[in-house]
Amino acid sequence: MSIRYTVAIDLGASSGRVMLASFDKAHQQLSLTEIHRFTNRFIMNEGHTCWDLDLLEQHIRTGLSLIEQQNIVISSIGIDTWGVDYVLLNAQGERVGLSYSYRDKRTENVMRQVQQDLKTEWIYQQTGIQFLPFNTLYQLKAMQLEAPSWRENVAHFVMIPDYLAYRLTGELNCEYTNATTSQLVDVKTGDWNKALLDYLQLPHHWFMPIKQPGNTIGYWQNSKNEAIPVISVASHDTASAVIATPLKDQQCAYLSSGTWSLMGIERFIPCVSTQSLHANITNEGGVEGRYRVLKNIMGLWLFQSICKEHHITDIAGLINDVEHITPFTYLINPNDECFLNPDSMSKAIQDYCQQQGKIVPSTPAQLSRCIFDSLALLYRYVFLELQTLHCTQLTQLHIVGGGSQNALLNQLCANTCGIPVITGPIEASTLGNVGLQLIALNEIKDIDHFRHLISKSTTHTTFMPKAPPSEDVWQSFLQLIETKR
Repeated sequence: MSIRYTVAIDLGASSGRVMLASFDKAHQQLSLTEIHRFTNRFIMNEGHTCWDLDLLEQHIRTGLSLIEQQNIVISSIGIDTWGVDYVLLNAQGERVGLSYSYRDKRTENVMRQVQQDLKTEWIYQQTGIQFLPFNTLYQLKAMQLEAPSWRENVAHFVMIPDYLAYRLTGELNCEYTNATTSQLVDVKTGDWNKALLDYLQLPHHWFMPIKQPGNTIGYWQNSKNEAIPVISVASHDTASAVIATPLKDQQCAYLSSGTWSLMGIERFIPCVSTQSLHANITNEGGVEGRYRVLKNIMGLWLFQSICKEHHITDIAGLINDVEHITPFTYLINPNDECFLNPDSMSKAIQDYCQQQGKIVPSTPAQLSRCIFDSLALLYRYVFLELQTLHCTQLTQLHIVGGGSQNALLNQLCANTCGIPVITGPIEASTLGNVGLQLIALNEIKDIDHFRHLISKSTTHTTFMPKAPPSEDVWQSFLQLIETKR
């Protein structure tokens, strides 16, 4: 077969896409065609913020149907999504309970209780995962505290991408990279941590053996009754995005920029020191024995929320207005929990600035200026933390994902971090999804080979550092970071 066609189903917290990839091995050419793009949204169910998984499945099947109409031979399908969220199934494979979103408020104060029960240091040494209030560990603890009657009917715990693969194939799977985001996986063995499961008083049989990506989960039967393999890719979208980031050496950091910003480095040994615990650095599972040593940053969720609240569709026009506002006039700590899922992002930012004695932004442009400047400063803060932990000078930062299209934020990032910023590819998580499929199909040797291919076949832009923020601005921002609210 001269050209391989694969399908990447790539679901983020804000949008999803079904993409068709073609790979010409002889000429080492890879291309993507967008088949179906759609919005991912929350629904309210029994007072909780949930995912509309039925609608997502419908969109996936719509995309696959559109591809089928093109009369081409598909070699495989892969699915990646966001992390931490899950569904519970009964013995018949039906969902039990709600499909909670990580932004649901039922986990408020739960993390603090778990840390008191088990000790923060012990949890970190066991899992290597950063402490975020919506981690699966705390979602399951919230369920245990609620003790719903339907819990007795549960037979299987399934992360979101594996659930969607199950809906296509009828086969259950537990993929490694997404499982590690749960804060329930042993960082050394890559298996479920039995002590944490016992603490949660959950039956071990709910949790299937964890598998490395690359296996065939099962087969999707199309309308012609043809069986197409569904391959387990690096099913956490950040893991897929990092696969497609053309890191040239150990002195390169990455930033996967979208609804969330995830900045990190790649290592073959996890970093679970006292210093990394204090910095709240995570060690999520990667592929080929790699770890994604990174930190979550609230990301463009704040900007997306402002645009939605103010009904702004002309994003380029808004960013143009932002550029005419004096930089670093307004500052927040983007990672403050008050910005996780407020009723109004505008009000949350304004209230925060007022409480901290900072200048309060009012217009959409001022609010956006506040977000971009604050994100750039937080990028610098995390960049310096990573550089210290890595014990190596970091000389480049690769920004991938949808947020890499924001030239203003890219330049601010270069300015604050003081290093060249290289952007692209935009569809990094989709490409990483495709890359794992091609490796499983023996079309590409390994990750290094794939990254070389990405470097040659995608467009990149370099932003050189210019005027850095003043020391006064930096010290003012550090005060916000170090203030416990």
